Amino acid sequence: MIIKKGIRRQIVLHYFLVVFIALLLIEVIFLIALRSYYYDTVYNHIVNHINTANDFYQPFRLTSSDNVNQLSEMVRHFELYTTELQILNPAGQVLSTSTGFEIEQTINTSDVTQALAGNTSRWIGKQQGTGQIVMAVSQTVSNGFEKTYILRYVTSLEFINDKLMKITLFAVSIGGAVLALVLAFSIGLANSIVKPLNNITTVSAQMAKGKFNVRIKGDYKYELGELASTLNYMAQEIVRSNQVKDDFVSSISHELRTPLTSIKGWSETLDSGGYDPEETKIGMQIISKETDRLIGLVEELLDFSKLQQNEMKLVKGIVNLRELLQEIMLNLWTKAEKKGIQIKLETDEKPIIYGDANRLKQVFLNIVDNAIKFSHENGIINLSFAMEDKFVVVTVEDHGIGISDEHLRRVKDRFFQVNPLNGGTGLGLAITQQLIELHGGTMEMESELGHGTSVIVKLPLPEGKIPMAGGLENGEDDVAGPTV
Repeated sequence: MIIKKGIRRQIVLHYFLVVFIALLLIEVIFLIALRSYYYDTVYNHIVNHINTANDFYQPFRLTSSDNVNQLSEMVRHFELYTTELQILNPAGQVLSTSTGFEIEQTINTSDVTQALAGNTSRWIGKQQGTGQIVMAVSQTVSNGFEKTYILRYVTSLEFINDKLMKITLFAVSIGGAVLALVLAFSIGLANSIVKPLNNITTVSAQMAKGKFNVRIKGDYKYELGELASTLNYMAQEIVRSNQVKDDFVSSISHELRTPLTSIKGWSETLDSGGYDPEETKIGMQIISKETDRLIGLVEELLDFSKLQQNEMKLVKGIVNLRELLQEIMLNLWTKAEKKGIQIKLETDEKPIIYGDANRLKQVFLNIVDNAIKFSHENGIINLSFAMEDKFVVVTVEDHGIGISDEHLRRVKDRFFQVNPLNGGTGLGLAITQQLIELHGGTMEMESELGHGTSVIVKLPLPEGKIPMAGGLENGEDDVAGPTV
């Protein structure tokens, strides 16, 4: 089976190689240990026999080293079943064997050399003549006089090697079965990773071509599930953003068309002449009002563009928040009066902050204007300050229509409008929040549908300056603003 290049082949190869190397090491170590165990068992059996026979033979040492009968007696006494016993002189010549065959060659293998040095040693190799793999174990024995003989036991290892070969083949077959299982498992594991990735890649490619309505289907786990969820969420957000953008384009087109239609209509009417001064004055007022409306829309779009491109520059200075809010109350007094709404500044504190007065005025104008817009007639809007560690907290609270939980989560999103029919670009609160963040502050909104909304703005106090509660640092009082 050929696996094409990719993650699947890498996973299969890595798993297979790791297990193969591990199995190879285990089997090699096992077989070497097993071979040593069998060989050591044979060796220890021969050595134990030699020691036992030698201890028993001590009282009956030979009296003549040249007596053939006594050599035969030694062979009979020391011989071991299934093992050939050879009696050698120190020169390595075979004097007698348990098999009765004469061996004319001189034996000088390592076991003989070690035996002459006083050690019991073994030698494993091919036996001359038969070609069999044998083990030879040698030890010296004395006849009681000056003569020393070497007892050399020679046993065949063919039977043991046959058993070791069968065990080796069995171990190899077990290893092959394990490798086959590992191969199947690794292919299954690779497929469980690669197939979802291929599916995700295919859907992602469709998303890259603009098909944001497609979704990644499948209950994937762990990182793959997170990746699929993230891509689906991204596509959902892109669809939502596109919808918001389309709604914004439609809304802004309408917002621009309405004042332009009024301006063009009255311009043509006034240009045709024949109207009394009063009608001309009304027309000019409408043109001026709609022009201001257009300027406001354009400025809002320009501000948003600057904020998105991080080009908004703040001109910071000392700002008295109480004076700022009183100025805003004056600016919006006429609009509030038309709905019978009272705007109240509830505290006498005069917190001083370091910021851009014009941009902060824009922030609170938008917040208070929204409070007026969504308040019931004859309602009340409360403005208040509170000191919180190194921040001043400004709260604008109305008791109007409120905002649902669903809309409250999105009301600060760009281009979002709770009611598109109310007009506007849907950028007011998005710009407001970004301007507050540029000042190092935060804006939070709390609302309950049908019971009103509270906008809470936290702005940092300048380090080393303490807000004064009884007046400005120079001792001057604020100019009292209207409460209605």
